Amino acid sequence: MNTSVTTIALGAFAAVAAAAPPPRLLVRDGHSVYVIAVPETAEPAVRTAAEELRTYLQRAAGVALPVLLESAVPPQTPRIAVGPCRLVRGFDPETDLASLGPDGILLRTYGPDVVLAGTPPRGTFYAVNAFLEDVVGCRWWTSTEETVPATPVLAVPDLDVAYTPPLRSREAFYRDAFHGPFAARLRLNGHFARIGPEFGGHLPIVGWCHTFFQFLPPDPYFAQHPEWYSEIDGRRTADRTQLCLTNAEMRREFVRVCRERIRSSPGAGLISVSQNDWGGACQCAACRALEEQEGSPSGPLLHFVNAVADELREEFPELLVETLAYHYTRRPPAHVRPRPNVVIRLCSIECSYIQPLATGEQNTAFRSDIEAWSAIAPSLYIWNYVTNFRNYLLPHPNLRVLAPNLRTFVEHHAIGVFEQGDAGCAVGDFVRLRAWVLAHLLWDPSRDENALVDEFLAGYYGPAAPHLRRYLDTLCDAAEQSGVYLRCYLADTEAWLPREALERATTAYAEATAAVAEDPILRERVRRERLPLELVWLQRCSTAGRRIRTAEPLANPFAETPRQAVEAFIALAKQHGAGQYAEGRSFDELAADLRRRYRDPGPPPEACTNLPRDTWIDCQDNLFTLHGYGNWVQTVADDTASDGHAARMPGNHPQWAVQLPLGEELAAEGPWTVHVVLRCEGADA
Repeated sequence: MNTSVTTIALGAFAAVAAAAPPPRLLVRDGHSVYVIAVPETAEPAVRTAAEELRTYLQRAAGVALPVLLESAVPPQTPRIAVGPCRLVRGFDPETDLASLGPDGILLRTYGPDVVLAGTPPRGTFYAVNAFLEDVVGCRWWTSTEETVPATPVLAVPDLDVAYTPPLRSREAFYRDAFHGPFAARLRLNGHFARIGPEFGGHLPIVGWCHTFFQFLPPDPYFAQHPEWYSEIDGRRTADRTQLCLTNAEMRREFVRVCRERIRSSPGAGLISVSQNDWGGACQCAACRALEEQEGSPSGPLLHFVNAVADELREEFPELLVETLAYHYTRRPPAHVRPRPNVVIRLCSIECSYIQPLATGEQNTAFRSDIEAWSAIAPSLYIWNYVTNFRNYLLPHPNLRVLAPNLRTFVEHHAIGVFEQGDAGCAVGDFVRLRAWVLAHLLWDPSRDENALVDEFLAGYYGPAAPHLRRYLDTLCDAAEQSGVYLRCYLADTEAWLPREALERATTAYAEATAAVAEDPILRERVRRERLPLELVWLQRCSTAGRRIRTAEPLANPFAETPRQAVEAFIALAKQHGAGQYAEGRSFDELAADLRRRYRDPGPPPEACTNLPRDTWIDCQDNLFTLHGYGNWVQTVADDTASDGHAARMPGNHPQWAVQLPLGEELAAEGPWTVHVVLRCEGADA
């Protein structure tokens, strides 16, 4: 692993030590009398924690402390006790690490000795991590970039910290946060984090989610048991539907499959029993009656999940059974209540992410649902959406609601939060900043989110930080002032980013770029983070030709020609492993679309040859919106078209797959005479 290490001076503790050496002077000028002690029966994560402490103390202070079994530590030798050593029990007989709760940490000093321990299996590693962050000053910005302070004098202040995170499961769904050691250092522990036992492992969920057809796939079950699947308009079907939740025979088979899955997933604490990711709830008489009785489609679902949880409890008494409150099941039922071993995972996908969920007028419906679920459910798990799934590479100005929303989840008894970011893309809207800030807030939602943002900007981008902060604030201000309903599926920024704000943001970014011009590492970081801003300009400039009377033409500020801007954008995104540009969509598709939009224009249409240039517009297929690309429509080379290209749509569907959005500006300039050029071909043509 190529790790970029930044060395800084850690002034606070060094100044204390220089003024009056305290009893815990850990290192001075390359010398130390301390050892790192671990218990004889140390688990793998405890041993990793000890090595982590040794490694980073050596990087920071230049001393490699010996790691010894506690029985081998000479008498009267000052020690840092890592894990459940006798030192913990000896000085504090009341201390029971397990009583701290999941992932709890303990940082305490006893005379010259320091204790860093926590709840197995991850707590001790987290305690060491907290010590390295808060006392030594280490920062892990990404999986390959970190700051280690240079501190020839390191003193340990009095410590008395016993802390348990309010969230048992913490997941920031970003590509870099899957990296096991990095996720562990950020104290993330969710399903997708690839954290091995040497770092304490993570919290996998059997099936993850949308498990109805995972556990009972229509092939092979439907042929023999169509009655197990939804009845829609009087007919049983498994075509994008659900299960018949009142069918007892289906439930018995579902439970059998659940038991098999759990037995093959040792260590899993949850199993997902959840609806498929579409509609199609069963309309049979029994399911309809139960839904009417409960006043919500969540009624039949929760009755089913409760029954499954009851049958699993005997063999798996500690296992939690999770289900979704999602789309059509988001509203709670009137009567049935979740069993003690059932967790409701409430999803916020319909919400606006420019207003806090707890106070924003746009989020009244969700607020009502979370309050109602919190009142009846033993515990909640939240699926929150923190990116723009329509285009990861566009700015998504939701930074100001991340912390308030997390606090809302905790206040409503959430035990876990899945923050779904753009894991498919490595170059989205400040994804490194977002992963780092969210991880710290997931661990401690009381942290000052603005201080965290400023800390990351200063630590990772150096002198560009104040300009980048102004850039981010400009975008958030523009979105808040626009009144936009900021969904997690937006095709562009037209609804919330006016041209004046875009230009102010661009100026701030230019100043950020200039501030790091002499530092190649920081310059590259700032340049990479500019990709979302570049995409905004590429989108705006590709449509600017249609605003021929109401606005000055837009000129891309990042290149002399539009084609140069496109190619530079594509090259940099690929250099940094863009991956996907939207959920399930390859970046190559976006690259092809940008090249299509910015291809060379054809000759003027014959009807426009002698007309003034500002009285006509030639809208070729590169300005079309093409829905269902590759199935309903595609672009093709066409020698008979004026510019050699056309949109081709087969005649086997009735979809409006070819659309040309003209915008309010163009409509206001009318009336217009419109000429449409199309050609119909067929086998008999």
